[in-house]
Amino acid sequence: MECIRGLYNVRPRHWGAVATIGNFDGFHRGHRRLIASLRERASAFRAPTLVMLFEPQPQEYFRGGEFRPRLMRLSEKLRALRYAQVDTVLVLRFGARLAGLSASAFIEDILVKTLRVQALVIGDDFRFGAGRAGDFAMLKEAGGRLGFSVDPTPTFTEAGHRVSSTRLRLALSEGALEEAQRLMGTPYRYRGRVVHGDARGRLLGFPTANLLMREPAPLMGVFAVYVEWPDGRIGRGIANVGRRPTVGGKQVLLEVHVLDFTGDLYGQVLSVSFLTRLRAEQKFSSLEALQRQITADRASALAFFAHYEVAS
Repeated sequence: MECIRGLYNVRPRHWGAVATIGNFDGFHRGHRRLIASLRERASAFRAPTLVMLFEPQPQEYFRGGEFRPRLMRLSEKLRALRYAQVDTVLVLRFGARLAGLSASAFIEDILVKTLRVQALVIGDDFRFGAGRAGDFAMLKEAGGRLGFSVDPTPTFTEAGHRVSSTRLRLALSEGALEEAQRLMGTPYRYRGRVVHGDARGRLLGFPTANLLMREPAPLMGVFAVYVEWPDGRIGRGIANVGRRPTVGGKQVLLEVHVLDFTGDLYGQVLSVSFLTRLRAEQKFSSLEALQRQITADRASALAFFAHYEVAS
């Protein structure tokens, strides 16, 4: 997969793709269905697939500093799209210029003149351009005039409700990880590099691997998790996502205690899969009380894994 950053890096070899546009935050089952439709349509045209993303995401830009939790960093989206066998991803910086671009200019300047798309595969609720003035009907009319086809994607539902990043975000924030897994088709994962912490977990008898998280985090609390190393090894663990109020922590941190593991994890890139929430994060009266609770969390996690591994 090739990643293009900015329209100025588009070359003639990128012309003529079958494209789609979106945030793809969380890369849930609806996104997978869209990419499957994109690839099917591209095969009919004998053309490559292209996904257009924006950084920051448009809603992040318009909300200024009031970010809603992001489910994936850009690097993770690119990994997911590569795994889904997308040929090209075009990442456009979403700033004042793009936010002010009219819907008609977006079609003519970007889709037609720069990319020369053969077809678009897009949701029928897609809106674009300054003031969100552009819609599916406008794309369809412009395609008929300018020589590209526009195909809608059916809404993907689960339990009678539309699968969306908003619904996934709500499930994660409520600790409903089983629902989140149904929406994604896989457990929610966070991937990051282990950084140095204050070594307090080691003093308590539960050494942790610490990963910084973007704020606000999409989920908070204590979880049973799987931890995966780059070489494919998988271990069981307990993870805390939060600010560690007992020790006066301020920054959101993902702390993972890997069960039955001894060794140095500093600098390694780990993928953490969240399986179930054991409890909410809380402030304890002392480090001894915290230590007792972590011991109880470990027992709860082991009981969960005994069931989970038999069921899976």
